[in-house]
Amino acid sequence: MKKENTNRNKWIHLRLTPAEMDLLKGRFEKSLCPKLSDFARKNLLGKPVVLKYRNQSLDDFITEMSRLRCDLNAVGNNYNQAVKKLHTLNQIPEFKAWILSSREEKKRLFESIEKIQICVFKLAEKWLQ
Repeated sequence: MKKENTNRNKWIHLRLTPAEMDLLKGRFEKSLCPKLSDFARKNLLGKPVVLKYRNQSLDDFITEMSRLRCDLNAVGNNYNQAVKKLHTLNQIPEFKAWILSSREEKKRLFESIEKIQICVFKLAEKWLQ
């Protein structure tokens, strides 16, 4: 049995307007084809093209979680700095100032946690419908 030659050595020259090229590139970017030539070949030969699928609610959730993670990191860093300062305090007035500032940090921490809970609750409601 002789092995069939599957090398692609034939060329098609195709001219497109800028608008047509933009349309072709736009559709190509939505596909999972690694190269524009693969995408064009599949379209010309009538083969199926697999498109990328984006879940908008999941994208929104990831964006919100990223924002909340940054908020929590900032609050955590502030809390660590406050604890370090607590270890270096020597006088009572400094303790009072630290206690007042730590209350504010605690309040911000609980607000961030509440935002996370609300976001997760909304997402759960959306998914359970």
